[in-house]
Amino acid sequence: MDLTIKKMDVIFNNKNVGYLELFEEGRVAFQYAHSWLNEGFPISPFSLPLSNKAYISDSPYFKGLYGVFNDSLPDGWGEFLIRRKLLKKQINFDKLSPLTRLSIINETGLGGLEYRPSQASNPENVNLNLDLLVQDINKEVKNKSDGLTLDRLYKLGGSSGGAKPKAHLKINNEERIVKFPSLNEKTDVGLLEYNTNLLAQKCGINVAPFKLFKSELTAGFFGSKRFDRSDGKKVHVISLSSILETTHRISNLDYIHLFQVTKAITKNENSLYEVYRRMCFNVLHGNKDDHGKNHSFIYDEKIAGYALSKAYDLTKTADKLEHEMTVNGAGNPTDKDLKLIPEIVGLDRMRCANILNDIKNTLKHQ
Repeated sequence: MDLTIKKMDVIFNNKNVGYLELFEEGRVAFQYAHSWLNEGFPISPFSLPLSNKAYISDSPYFKGLYGVFNDSLPDGWGEFLIRRKLLKKQINFDKLSPLTRLSIINETGLGGLEYRPSQASNPENVNLNLDLLVQDINKEVKNKSDGLTLDRLYKLGGSSGGAKPKAHLKINNEERIVKFPSLNEKTDVGLLEYNTNLLAQKCGINVAPFKLFKSELTAGFFGSKRFDRSDGKKVHVISLSSILETTHRISNLDYIHLFQVTKAITKNENSLYEVYRRMCFNVLHGNKDDHGKNHSFIYDEKIAGYALSKAYDLTKTADKLEHEMTVNGAGNPTDKDLKLIPEIVGLDRMRCANILNDIKNTLKHQ
């Protein structure tokens, strides 16, 4: 593995977006390619507007990268696999430069951006027995797997975000992210997430298409269709946290931030009411894992602008004391907090009241 990468091309659907360069004191510069300035779009609407200047992040997070590039890197399960794989080669993940980290992300990486030079192994699209795969996952977590098992898990899930084990699979020509129970989780977590997404749909939320895959070992594996892929092409995605150049590992965002960003970059009033609907659902159903990386925006080339992504990572989190994202400063918001939001962010009170009542009624009769 080349640990000395100092320059890198940023690619989107085979077009050169720009260049990353590592220089003194671990700082990283980014500059758009001339061709992208004429034909492309700002990949981070606030931090990286289209300009010929060289951008250098002053954020204390992301090892000198801008948030949009950090979104490409795995965390949780994906980082666990990468650390295991590198450890077998006696390489310390923590000492890798940010550009080296980007170079080991394969084409299944989250979002639409790719990085060259690439040191990634190509993913394999094969028919898999999901029950056997979850057994391999548990062996790896217990540090009892062999090198071949680790290699396979890495190819399937080494680009993943989030703590839960998962794999990026192509099933019936559809690209999906399939989740598996963690070692200490109950075997019905997939079914619970499936039921939560059904409820969200009934509440009128625009959920990413989902499915429960059969299992003989569990109640089923939850799989979500990737919204960062469309008609064989990649779609540019950026999380709320990365737009605001902050980390989701710190609970420092409020739903008001999500409303403000949605209003600023989508120019779509209906998206603001979709945000209100998602906020009410998360609060009333108890999805407290609602941090800034679980809310995203896509660049829609049809409208030549950003749009709110489909809702994802919806579940019930009884183990958390407070919501990762507060509602008007409240970690455990009440009806009063939900009813104050329309006035604060400038939404129609009656329309929001109807949304809140609809969700209450749907959850009451679940």
